[in-house]
Amino acid sequence: MSKSKTIRIVMPQWQGGDNPVYHFGAELLAWLAPKNDDPVVNIPVFAPDHELEDEQGIMGRKEVVEQLKAAERAIQEHEPEKIVVLGGDCLVDLAPFAWLSQRYGENFGILWVDTHPDIMSPEQFSHSHAHVLGALMGYGDKDLTQVVNAPVPAKNVMIAGLNEPNEYEIGFLAEKNIQSCSPEEIQSNTPRIRNWIKENNITHLAIHWDLDVLDYYKFRSVLFAEPNIDEAVWDGVGKGKLTLTDVENLIQEVNKLTEIVGIGIAEHTPWDAINLKNTLSKLPLFSAK
Repeated sequence: MSKSKTIRIVMPQWQGGDNPVYHFGAELLAWLAPKNDDPVVNIPVFAPDHELEDEQGIMGRKEVVEQLKAAERAIQEHEPEKIVVLGGDCLVDLAPFAWLSQRYGENFGILWVDTHPDIMSPEQFSHSHAHVLGALMGYGDKDLTQVVNAPVPAKNVMIAGLNEPNEYEIGFLAEKNIQSCSPEEIQSNTPRIRNWIKENNITHLAIHWDLDVLDYYKFRSVLFAEPNIDEAVWDGVGKGKLTLTDVENLIQEVNKLTEIVGIGIAEHTPWDAINLKNTLSKLPLFSAK
C-alpha cells in the first residue's frame, strides 16, 4: 500500500483508566476533529461491556496488551512520518510515540501536557494510563515497554501543567531529572519550555494532551467534572488549571521552534453528551427495535 506522511489514529481504549466513558469520549472526539485527507486508522478495542480484573498489577492487562500490539502493527503498516492520536485513555500514545522516537532518534522530544506525569508502574497503581510516559522512557512493566525500541531520555521530556504530584512522582521526577512546568508558569508565558527545546536541540516533537490539564470549572468534559459526584472524592489528586486558550497558545508557540510530528489527545469525558445519549435510549420511539 502507499505510504502516507501523516495518519490519524482513533483508539477508543478505556481499559487503561478502567473507565468506559473514555470509549465514547474518543468516538465523539474523532467526530469533532476537523476532517482532512489523512488516512484514518481505527484500532479495534474490546467493547466497554464488562468489568476488568487486576491481572498482575494491571487492570485488564490482556486487553490492553492486545490493543497495544494492534496499534503497533497498524503503525508499522503505514510507516508514517507524523501521527495524530485521538483517544481514549492516556495509554493510547504509547505505540505512536514509541514509533516516532525510533524514527527521529536523539533529537526527538516529548512535551507532556498533563496535570499528572504518568510515570507510575504496577507497584504504585493498577491503571496503566498512569504508566505511559514512564514506559516511553523505558521504565515499568515489560508488557508495555516491549514496543519501545528507542526509549526517550529524560532530558528530552518536559511535563507541562504538572499540578500537585504525589510523593512517588516527585521522587521519580527528581531522580531522573525530568523537567516540568506548572500551570502558572505556562499562563505567564515562561521561557522554560522554549529554552528546553533549544538547549536540547529538539528538532522533532510529539505532544501529549490529556484534557484533564484543563480547569474543570471552565471545561466540563473531563473526569473531575462528573455530575452528581462529591468533589471531595478527588481531594489530594492534582487537577487542571489551564484553559483551552492556554494550551492552544502553548502548542502554537512550540510549533514555531520545532517540527511537531505527533499530537495525542486523551481522556475526553463528555458527561452531558453521555447522559443525554443514555436518556434518549430509554425514551419511546428512540430505543433500538
